[in-house]
Amino acid sequence: MFNPFILGGVFTTVWLTVVSLVAGLILGFALALMRRSSRRVPYYIAKAYIWLFRGTPLLVQLIAIYTALPLFGIKFTVIEAALLGLALNEAAYLAEIIRAGIEAVPEGQTRAARALGMTERQIMRYIVMPQAFKVIVPPLGNSVNGLLKTTSVTSVISVEELLRRTQVLIQERFMVLELFAVAAIYYLLLTTLWDFFQSHIEKRLGQAGSRLSIDEKR
Repeated sequence: MFNPFILGGVFTTVWLTVVSLVAGLILGFALALMRRSSRRVPYYIAKAYIWLFRGTPLLVQLIAIYTALPLFGIKFTVIEAALLGLALNEAAYLAEIIRAGIEAVPEGQTRAARALGMTERQIMRYIVMPQAFKVIVPPLGNSVNGLLKTTSVTSVISVEELLRRTQVLIQERFMVLELFAVAAIYYLLLTTLWDFFQSHIEKRLGQAGSRLSIDEKR
């Protein structure tokens, strides 16, 4: 359980998840806005992107980035290819989550904000996103939970995350069941810790919503 080689893989799994999530959120937010655009070009670009990355396996995407792009002179290291593949794939799913959260905010509120002279950026920052965030958090938490486990796919291109390091130790020690059990326990611990963190965020959002409702009644 406390083998330094395995712990190094756990650390790699965690930071791969965090960096991929942040990059995926940034790109996903941009794609969500493009999907809601009244202009045809950004709308269809975002739609095609989401269709492509949601419709093909992450495994194929990683192999294409790591092995196919070099044929066109675009080369990435193993880590760069893993981060790029995870972020691009995650962005396609997060874009739909964010779009659903934004569209859950009543249109009347944005119209009222425009009537008060607020800019589109102010409306998004002060009116739309604070309310959309409540809708986004539960499915976003599930995405993070899935991403923690999805990082194991990067072992195919030799990223030394938890699963890859487990496989290396198995080849050295021939302890198949024992080492896979250790890997499973670590994945379970990571997802459980995130579940507690997500529950805390949802609870805080619920309390904030309750206080806002009381203030509105007053």
